[in-house]
Amino acid sequence: MDLNFKFNADGLIPAIVQQTNNDKPTAGRVVMMAWMNKLSIEKTLETGFMHYWSRSRQKLWFKGEESGHTQKVIRWYADCDQDCLLFEVDQEGGACHTGYASCFYQGFDKDGSPLPITENRLFDPNQVYKK
Repeated sequence: MDLNFKFNADGLIPAIVQQTNNDKPTAGRVVMMAWMNKLSIEKTLETGFMHYWSRSRQKLWFKGEESGHTQKVIRWYADCDQDCLLFEVDQEGGACHTGYASCFYQGFDKDGSPLPITENRLFDPNQVYKK
């Protein structure tokens, strides 16, 4: 496999993850952004489910390994500079570890003040992540 992407100095590339257009309420929504390295890309393509590189834990992780909220790859793309990836996925459950459907649930006004959160959590993270 020729992964001729432009990885950063740490060997990572940003991956934007979007819910595919389907019958789910989050259709078309960006659900998260995470980092990938060559190994996580290879594991993603091998399994058909998203794998990432955790910068904080310094290890490969399978999305859903604890929560069961997996991301099945539907399509994927690289941008024109080959330095960012976009994955369209079928997201099961919430994408955000805080319990929301998307990591992008907090809106802000033009002055930078947080707006009220208008959506409900899909799950209680304290029940899902028991560590």
